[in-house]
Amino acid sequence: MGGLEIRMRRAWQGRISGCQLGKPVEILSILRGHDALAAYLREAGALPLRDYVAHREHPDVRGDWCRGGFARSEPDDDVNYSFLALLMLEQFGLGLTTEDVARTWLRLLPVGQTYTAERAAYGTLLARGHERFPDGHAPGFDVTECADNRYSEWIGAQIRADVYGWVTPGRPALAADLARRDAMLSHRGDGVHGAAFVAAFGAALGTHAPDAAFTLALDELPEGSGAAEAARYGRSLAGRADGGAAIRERYRALSPVHTINNLALVVWALFSHLDDFGAAIGDVVAAGLDTDCNGATVGALWALQGGDVPERWTAPWNARVGLSLAGHDEISLDALAARTAAVAARL
Repeated sequence: MGGLEIRMRRAWQGRISGCQLGKPVEILSILRGHDALAAYLREAGALPLRDYVAHREHPDVRGDWCRGGFARSEPDDDVNYSFLALLMLEQFGLGLTTEDVARTWLRLLPVGQTYTAERAAYGTLLARGHERFPDGHAPGFDVTECADNRYSEWIGAQIRADVYGWVTPGRPALAADLARRDAMLSHRGDGVHGAAFVAAFGAALGTHAPDAAFTLALDELPEGSGAAEAARYGRSLAGRADGGAAIRERYRALSPVHTINNLALVVWALFSHLDDFGAAIGDVVAAGLDTDCNGATVGALWALQGGDVPERWTAPWNARVGLSLAGHDEISLDALAARTAAVAARL
């Protein structure tokens, strides 16, 4: 296995492990808030969070997603979108357009697997598209109109962005551009900026140390944007045990699935634990808000800069990656790594 494939394997391991850690408590965190999440973790003997979540009976927590309850990574939109990005890069390469993203959604993404901005954008596609559109013809309208929805600055585009950075190491501007093309189908403003930052940061980590990579990623954001401010704020809190609480307080008026509060958590947790994968994903999940999304993003970014993901995080899911896309139910980690490395080499 070559160096590029090893790197892609680590990125997938980090993203999938972080997602699986946060998955069982996502609904609890979003619907009930951080106090309920903290109470659950405390009563389960899971604080500090340094292993997959232990299960105790709770109406908002599924036992089959907790430690000991799964033999593969369970299907999740965070991983679905990463795999969709890979499929689109395989088919369209650097010529990827927002219309290509729309066509791919219509072919492969079940509407039942979409939420908030993505579901709203999907509804516009169905209402305004015509029967020739999925087959590759011009849609007859500007698909970025689908981003005219009340969730357009929420986290959805940010969770779709990682792979664009993985396959463009050392080219953060290109990574950000690809992420924007994807994001613009459903998002605007900071919803797009968060995606651009995550992709650019991952690309910059391919050739730069974390602090320099962070600066390069910030260069892809408009000065004064909420995403840029949130990233800087998260970075300023690195190493502080109360960083998660400070971020939740600063952005208390925002939805728990907004882009900028979650982006601040990602940056805080990553820079707090650049030498400890479990602490990085554990602290960002325990901090609440969108737990599986943040665990996935931190996990991938950590893997890009930190080397091997510890086996105790990867062994429980047995290199089996669950998906919920048309024609794709499960894929092996080996296949993901090899295909992503092939795209990176071609680009």
